[in-house]
Amino acid sequence: MSSLIGRNLLAGAEPGVAADAGYADAPPRMGFFTDTSVCIGCKACEVACKEWNAVPEDGLEFTGMSYDNTQGLGSDTWRHVAFIEQDKPVGNAETGAAEGGLRWLMASDVCKHCTHAACLDVCPTGSLFRTEFGTVVVQQDICNGCGYCVPACPYGVIDQRKEDGRVWKCTLCYDRLGAGQTPACAKACPTESIQFGPLEELRERAAARVDQLHDQGVDDARLYGENPADGVGGDGAFFLLLDEPEVYGLPPDPVVTTRDLPSMWRHAGAAALTLLGGAAAVFAVHGRRGGRR
Repeated sequence: MSSLIGRNLLAGAEPGVAADAGYADAPPRMGFFTDTSVCIGCKACEVACKEWNAVPEDGLEFTGMSYDNTQGLGSDTWRHVAFIEQDKPVGNAETGAAEGGLRWLMASDVCKHCTHAACLDVCPTGSLFRTEFGTVVVQQDICNGCGYCVPACPYGVIDQRKEDGRVWKCTLCYDRLGAGQTPACAKACPTESIQFGPLEELRERAAARVDQLHDQGVDDARLYGENPADGVGGDGAFFLLLDEPEVYGLPPDPVVTTRDLPSMWRHAGAAALTLLGGAAAVFAVHGRRGGRR
């Protein structure tokens, strides 16, 4: 496993993620850009995801969190639309003054398909793998239900089904990508809040959108997960947010949870060699004493 960890954490430039996984002629890395500023909370993405991927119904219960009936991502919720109600002053377009009022922040969350994916590092069966598109997919037919990947994910995305313990999450519609089609959630989004395409193009588009919002006076607009220099090497699914990440239930500074494992293996190896060396020296001393007798 340590060699897999080393390859994942020491991957080179981000466009080479698929090449690092063994794909010689990989296509451009594909991903999602979710612009929450135009999300209307229709949940078309949730429905389309379930229909295409045959994801089981996960309850239509009143959660007390506005119109949110699923609460978060899980084995049976691969797309989750959050509704965040804020009593926050908003600008009046006519007077320019700040006025109180209710503001809804809506956002469709999904697996981030990290560049440095801890779930890949800890999977003992190879059930989790990197695709030629740079995405991360679970093969349920070889998942043994160990659950190591669940706590390894810095975003809390991966979840086990109670029936058999196997893990499930967004595949970024790997089957559709192979056929040259758009993932179901992005295809169904009526406002183009969920945008799909080559990751580098999406990042350029997202940066331009943030500049546009800033010019319009939306100073809180910021990108989340787009930076290849962050703690997970950048996300394959990133977001434009209108408030702090914590407001959306996202970690403010995610770090790949297996970051220190390579050095831990090296230190453990060095300690083991030192211990063996000490044991050999002790045996050598006892051997010489026994010979003198």
